[in-house]
Amino acid sequence: MSRLLIDIGSTYFKVAQKTQNSAVVIDQYFRNFETTILNDLESKCRGVLTQYNKEDTYICSSANGGLTTLIIGLTNSFSLKYAVNIAFNSGINIISTVLYSKISQEIAPEEMIDVVIVVGGIDSVEQPFDEKLIEYLSGVKYQNIVFVGSKTNHAFLQEKVENILCLENIISDKLQIQEDALKNYLTDLYQADIMGKEDIKQLYALTSNQIFSTPYIVNRSLPKIDQHLEVANPFIVVDIGGATTDIHYSRDLVNDNILSTHGYDRLVFKKLGVFKSRESLVHIAKQNEFVFELLEHLNVTENILEEYSEEATRVLMQLAIFLVLYKVSKHHASYIELNLELLNNIILTGGITKVLAQEDVDDIILFFYKKILHFHHTPTILLDKEYEIWTYGVGE
Repeated sequence: MSRLLIDIGSTYFKVAQKTQNSAVVIDQYFRNFETTILNDLESKCRGVLTQYNKEDTYICSSANGGLTTLIIGLTNSFSLKYAVNIAFNSGINIISTVLYSKISQEIAPEEMIDVVIVVGGIDSVEQPFDEKLIEYLSGVKYQNIVFVGSKTNHAFLQEKVENILCLENIISDKLQIQEDALKNYLTDLYQADIMGKEDIKQLYALTSNQIFSTPYIVNRSLPKIDQHLEVANPFIVVDIGGATTDIHYSRDLVNDNILSTHGYDRLVFKKLGVFKSRESLVHIAKQNEFVFELLEHLNVTENILEEYSEEATRVLMQLAIFLVLYKVSKHHASYIELNLELLNNIILTGGITKVLAQEDVDDIILFFYKKILHFHHTPTILLDKEYEIWTYGVGE
């Protein structure tokens, strides 16, 4: 049975026709921001859209911006680490994390938070959260709040916090991660968010299937990637788009205490996109101690960062590759440290593959490995030129 697969991004949308023998034909279109996504799709792809029933059409999207979360946890080593892991893998963008022992000194985020996650303590721990949490939450602007910590705190929180939802503890009594309840809740919340965004909601005129977040779909594709590409674990997939940069990675690369049945995790860098997040990417680049040496290596000056040209876009994409690897390296682990020296493959996907040539990518990654890791060789680097990795997971 043939299927129609559609991915709505912040800059492009992709339309793929997947046949019974798994052959995929993908077309990409630059979005017209003067009209709705549905009208744009229908004007450019009407001939294809009319060939498929709603039940054979599958859509994923990153165009609604995704959900934001604030996570409050008892410890860095268990509650915060587990909740951050689940949030990232559910396609949620983390605004901030708060360690409960320091909550009195923390300043609440200024922006509206889609969902606050409170976590901490195994079920045998007696009521780890108290009035300090209530006082802090009074200064936070949020739309939803969920508690996934010790069940001994349920009664207190349900009395003190309006509309709080208490779910299964994500930390078992054996200190293992229990992710299903929270992950399902966040996935459903994403779906509800889509239904609140008129542009995305209209796409249900084309499909009877649930619309998932693109990062969630890409992460779900990873166990099947070796069926399509010559890769071997451990590997990372770097997805650099217009608004964000995501890293999907084999859990073999991480030394932590998370015992999960899922072999792949995800990190998102919300300010490392090359179009919608261009200004923040340039700002982050200027703060990096190695970037000016990197620009010299590329035979350009820092003035390129202020230009709007094809060459400037290419340089920004190379900077994004360097910065995201830098942020997960031993030199500067912003959330999690990946053992990049163990990598067999680095796979690049997203809009970047339409701009950079293989030699552009090879050059920047070799610079990173020499300068930061002091290695003189790199893992095997693959470009997902047809941007098809997402098709391995959508509709499955």
